[in-house]
Amino acid sequence: MLPRGYADFARQLAIWFGFLFAYQVARGLADRDPSRAFANGWRVLDLEQRTTNHILELTFQKLADSSSFLQSLVAWTYWNSEFTVVGLALLWVYLRRNDAFTRFRNAILLANVLGLIGYVLLPTAPPRMFPSLGFLDTLDQFGGLNHGSGLVSLAANPYAAMPSLHAADALIVGIVVASVVRRPIWKALWLLWPAWVWFTVMATGNHFWLDVLAGISVGAISLAVVYRVRPRRLLPNLLRTSTP
Repeated sequence: MLPRGYADFARQLAIWFGFLFAYQVARGLADRDPSRAFANGWRVLDLEQRTTNHILELTFQKLADSSSFLQSLVAWTYWNSEFTVVGLALLWVYLRRNDAFTRFRNAILLANVLGLIGYVLLPTAPPRMFPSLGFLDTLDQFGGLNHGSGLVSLAANPYAAMPSLHAADALIVGIVVASVVRRPIWKALWLLWPAWVWFTVMATGNHFWLDVLAGISVGAISLAVVYRVRPRRLLPNLLRTSTP
């Protein structure tokens, strides 16, 4: 069942969970200066309003709140799109498309390192911390989880909004998995996955669209660095179909 044996599988687990632990510790210890984070948040808001004359994230949040089903769906996506979906995608690629695994893993790791640098250099308060503008923390009490939960507050930096690693990782997962699955329906769904995640992180009040744009840039840079000239092989696979 393991394409390269138990020793390699154990090594991959050690790499992934070791990085995950170090990342969470570093993220939690990153700059938590509230005044600086809120100042940067207001700068993002000011730039967005001067660019679009509209707070797009409020529109998305109101749309999500219009339906209890949609509200639950965006909350589920936010809580699971990072570690659950990314972890399962890595595991599936390792077991079923092993030749694509190493670059996939490295792209995810590089994106998260770049994101951590962004958190240290530019701590930014997320939209949900601006209730005076009408934002709500729609994740509060969903499934017993909220941003004040012990595990969440211990592992997460509340001012780690810029860039959005939800956006970066969703882009990498969507493109890479779409390139290695074979059925057209799965290719289409995985290509839609990044856009859905981008919507959910804004609809839940956790990222501004500039955070998402920065995350997309981080994901694109990571793919370009890791794959070098090999995106020429990656892109044709998005349209190639065959039976499993």
